[in-house]
Amino acid sequence: MAYRVVQWSTGGVGKQALRALVESSDFELVGVYTHRDARVGRDAGEIAALWIETGIRATSDVDALLALRPACVVYTSTGETRPRQAVGEIALILASGANVVSSSMMNLIYPPAAHPRTIETLAEACERGGTTLFTSGIDPGFSGDALPLAALQICARVDVIRVQELADYGTHPDGSWATPYGFGQPEGAAAPILEPGVPTLLWGGMVTMLADILGVELEGREEFCERWYAPETFDVPLGHIEKGTLAAVRFGVAGIVGGARRLIAEHVTRTRPDMALHWPRPPVGTRSVHRVAIEGLPSLTLDLHLGGETRAEDGAEERGGERDGGERDGGERDGGERDGGERDGGERDEGGGAGLVATAMRLVNAIPAVVAAPPGLVTPLELRLGTGRNLLAPRWRSSAPASGPEGPQRSRT
Repeated sequence: MAYRVVQWSTGGVGKQALRALVESSDFELVGVYTHRDARVGRDAGEIAALWIETGIRATSDVDALLALRPACVVYTSTGETRPRQAVGEIALILASGANVVSSSMMNLIYPPAAHPRTIETLAEACERGGTTLFTSGIDPGFSGDALPLAALQICARVDVIRVQELADYGTHPDGSWATPYGFGQPEGAAAPILEPGVPTLLWGGMVTMLADILGVELEGREEFCERWYAPETFDVPLGHIEKGTLAAVRFGVAGIVGGARRLIAEHVTRTRPDMALHWPRPPVGTRSVHRVAIEGLPSLTLDLHLGGETRAEDGAEERGGERDGGERDGGERDGGERDGGERDGGERDEGGGAGLVATAMRLVNAIPAVVAAPPGLVTPLELRLGTGRNLLAPRWRSSAPASGPEGPQRSRT
């Protein structure tokens, strides 16, 4: 039986999730929610740039969507800039009897580290609806749980573990990406994402999760930040970088164990690859990478590079500059998750459009495990993820039945 699913929001990540829901036999798309009046009434196939007629029309009628009794809602609306609204919407969905997989509110990546009031609200909604909430993405998300878990399986000892995003944002054509970091601005200029407390809000949960995976108690968490100013004036698609203005930043959150920084979530973000060459870098010829680096026995480096081909239609509407409140995807954040490289003509894509696909599929592929899970807020440590059912291209599949190990859908009463 296919899982009945509603797609909630149709920005960059939401559009990729919508495509998967339409194309996969594992799911039955029953509804699409949009905040944008211009998309109300449009067919899901058109919104997803599949150019097929599905008969499912986008709507802004919340009650009508929840009345469809979906098994799961893929929630990809913005959360960080509208937290009360996002938490309220997610709670409403959960209380109605629908499970939620979400790329919004990234502080919920690891609920034990999130704000107790938010957790209480969502846990109560799960209890009322008998439902489950799973929040994930790429960074934070997959890079901070699946990659470390894979690397740790071959370690005898860990002294230091770093989960890193090493990215060149200079190639991004949207200048708004510079604002959170203060790129192109003089020393002392505002940089919202680097403000004290913000890195911990967004990535502190990854550090706490690493501590729990390793079975150690944190003595504390520390934020750190280094800035690199341009030695010359240059222009990149992101914008104009004057000599002496910010051109690169290295920041993150470190978990203290044994009096030292041993569990580290770190970003090294540049506007040009040759800035701050003494900082960690992606492999030669690669613009961006998610990395797990372990000092121990053995020491190791595990890199995740997202690439592939994009469709000519990808990002066409997002490149048009639409940025209204609730519709911009909650999963579009950093490097591999945000729309960093969607190009026309089906060109190879390095991390940007592929990152949107990866973020969306972390959610969509988790639906069977989330529907089967006990009610409450869950983490990747509690779910059986990555079974890969029905992912092989149809032309390569045998005629064997596509039953999965997750079992039947949990019924709602």
